[in-house]
Amino acid sequence: MVDADTATARKLTAPDFQLINPAGAALSRDNFLGGVEAGVIDFISLEPSSPIAVRLSGDSATLRYQTAFDVVAGGTHVTHQAWTTALYERRNGRWQIVWGQTTAIPNDLGLFIESIKPAG
Repeated sequence: MVDADTATARKLTAPDFQLINPAGAALSRDNFLGGVEAGVIDFISLEPSSPIAVRLSGDSATLRYQTAFDVVAGGTHVTHQAWTTALYERRNGRWQIVWGQTTAIPNDLGLFIESIKPAG
């Protein structure tokens, strides 16, 4: 993603892929990779920051790990840690990511708690 190599990413991503991003939005493969291609999503850096735990069951594998993000999304520069969970399936002999969910780890827990309180 840092290199915006969406041609390779398409090969590794199932056509029915869905990503739930840290903002809670569901993105299809075309939405996500199209955003990267257009520069709307620009990964400056993206690296696992913990060991990757893997659960394998038949033709499915689930990965969970912490990720360090430095990304510009929709013109907003965000640097944060997150937990990423990804489901891969072996299809036609190839492993492809089918689902991904990234949950941000707040940089400022107090500010985060204030942001999710009901308005009133």
